[in-house]
Amino acid sequence: MKEEKLNYEFEGGTKMWLAIGMVIGVVCLGWTFMTDDAIHTRFWSNFLHNSVFFTGISLMAGFFMCVSITAWAGWYVVFKRVWEAISMFLIIGIPLMLIVGVGIMLHMHHLYHWGDPAMLEVGGDNYDKLIDGKSGFLNSKFYIGATVILGIIWVFLLNKVRSISIAEDKEGADGFNKHYSIRKYAAAFLPFAGFGSAALVWLWIMSIDPHWYSTMFAWYTGASWFVSMIAVTILVLQHLKGKGYYQNVSNEHFHDLGKFLFAFSIFWTYLWFSQYMLIWYANVGEETIYFKQRIDNYPILFYANLAINFVAPFFILMRNDTKRKMGSLGFTAGLILFGHWLDFFLMIKPGVLHTAHEVTGGGGHHGGESHAGGHAVAESGHDVAHAAGHGADSVFELGFTIPGLLELGTFIGFLCLFMYFILALLSKAPLTSNNDPYIDESLHHHT
Repeated sequence: MKEEKLNYEFEGGTKMWLAIGMVIGVVCLGWTFMTDDAIHTRFWSNFLHNSVFFTGISLMAGFFMCVSITAWAGWYVVFKRVWEAISMFLIIGIPLMLIVGVGIMLHMHHLYHWGDPAMLEVGGDNYDKLIDGKSGFLNSKFYIGATVILGIIWVFLLNKVRSISIAEDKEGADGFNKHYSIRKYAAAFLPFAGFGSAALVWLWIMSIDPHWYSTMFAWYTGASWFVSMIAVTILVLQHLKGKGYYQNVSNEHFHDLGKFLFAFSIFWTYLWFSQYMLIWYANVGEETIYFKQRIDNYPILFYANLAINFVAPFFILMRNDTKRKMGSLGFTAGLILFGHWLDFFLMIKPGVLHTAHEVTGGGGHHGGESHAGGHAVAESGHDVAHAAGHGADSVFELGFTIPGLLELGTFIGFLCLFMYFILALLSKAPLTSNNDPYIDESLHHHT
């Protein structure tokens, strides 16, 4: 067992660079707001994009940690503090999502088509039958209520897991008794995370395109979050090892993390293909419009998404030794993190832009899709899918068609906030839980 630093010191230099990154993010958000259209579509969509991306990563860290605890796994224990810290970012992530929800209630933005009360006025010019049929679920009160209730449950259970884990270190001795308590809270967390995250994914992201639905969307989004979480874990561990910490995190641990990165990149691709293939094969109007719009109007991002998140990691990580080479593994993790940020960009921006065009009267053919009565999608899916490729959305708009400098700056700001929170929390407790009953298994882990 190598001698290592047990407590992380959050140094001033690291704090300074992360603070600079956060300032860049604030400046970019502020500049976006000031130069945006009348309804601030670009500002709010950038805020939603980054909030939901990093909130989901933290949720997946908690989910995988609790899965591992419940399964009596031991390989990860030496660095479990990293997953504990990432998961607790929900303390910030859930309030960020609530800001979006309050914005719907107060009509501060038009990210969601269903947020417009005119859609529910029977007999009105803008009445939308499909949205009215989903209004029991798609409304601001349900959005806020579900986010609050599930967020409180998630944070409470994950905080109990972390606090008992830290107490296990401080009090020692009764290792398995403490661990039994941790396992109870971890097992309780899993159904709330598994089923609750699906409902919130539908609210937070899928309902941006309210006429469209996919039974695989929650799986697809969860896989994207999960791969991003593994990438963040690798990058954080490499950073800490470079600072002299976690010397007992070996190539064996990185090899396993690399295998997860490789395997779930393929799993994400399987879901990407399955969702696309099934919807294409069924050729149902209200489903095909989602892909028709993105292929026709966002071809660079659509195909780059597959290239970055599947082709690159597949060929880089296929070889066994690349999962043990810090340079190759770190580069791939960084690429995948950025690639899945682009994936969420592609999930969110087209629908938001479409709604903005309708609100501002620039919808062209798109205005007919909804304002002709909301029946168009259900009754004439092929006409709608055809119109989707020729409306106002097909015009190049920086920040929507592709990310601009303001989007990249906002991403840097959120990433630095995310990392600042994680590193600050890591400094509050020993990096390695030496009284965990599975610590020896983790220290001697071999694949």
